[in-house]
Amino acid sequence: MSLCYEVAIFKVEKHNIPRVIELSLLIFNEINADEKVITSYDILQKTDVADQVCWQLTWMNEQAVKSTAVKWPSLPSTKELESLVGEKIYYGHFFSSI
Repeated sequence: MSLCYEVAIFKVEKHNIPRVIELSLLIFNEINADEKVITSYDILQKTDVADQVCWQLTWMNEQAVKSTAVKWPSLPSTKELESLVGEKIYYGHFFSSI
């Protein structure tokens, strides 16, 4: 199976961005607690729109994404993260074309 890449863009009030970043890192660790399914990640902030935060995740495969989606509501840090995200602007998964 090939790697799966995720892009998620959130609108977050500027004063909540440090906590959202902290929670994001906790969630990545929670997801990888039993098995390392996120092989790499980055958290980005849009250069011209200060209230947009982006996750770029590399998953070991598409099945890992699907399995984690089922577990998402039970992860310890997801509820707080979702309470701080004002809007989910974009969310998608990709495979490499090269």
